[in-house]
Amino acid sequence: MDNPDQTRPPKPRRQRFDPSSVNEIIGYRLRRTQLRIFQQFIARFAEYDLRPAEYSVLTLIAANPGSKQTEIAEALGIKRANFVALINGLEKRGLTERRQPAGDRRSNALFLTPSGEKFVAKANAAQADFEAECVAKLGGRRARDQLMALLDLLAD
Repeated sequence: MDNPDQTRPPKPRRQRFDPSSVNEIIGYRLRRTQLRIFQQFIARFAEYDLRPAEYSVLTLIAANPGSKQTEIAEALGIKRANFVALINGLEKRGLTERRQPAGDRRSNALFLTPSGEKFVAKANAAQADFEAECVAKLGGRRARDQLMALLDLLAD
């Protein structure tokens, strides 16, 4: 009986992987950039044990005390079940609290606790530093404003 290894043709030599075929796709570049920015954010905010979504939720609650959970979830594009888990985690950490608005037993209004207010103030200072570094990488405020305008065009 023949040796099967001798009858098979040799495997073609694999070429080096080349990701350049997607580099000019806007969505791909946006996603890669978002992932990199989030990695930098997570590293920067490790001492706070804070992820980007959590920071965004805390920031929106601070700016809009008493907002409904659904309002914040919709603003951030977070599914209801995921948002509830996120708020549960922030509540366990003593940063947020839910209160039932008068006359509405079906919804919850969100507020920062006093600890949450202090925490957000510290996180905002760290975010301001991070944002300044990002703006510097872009070449300054004008470039940042141009980028934001272009992103708005894509989002519409």
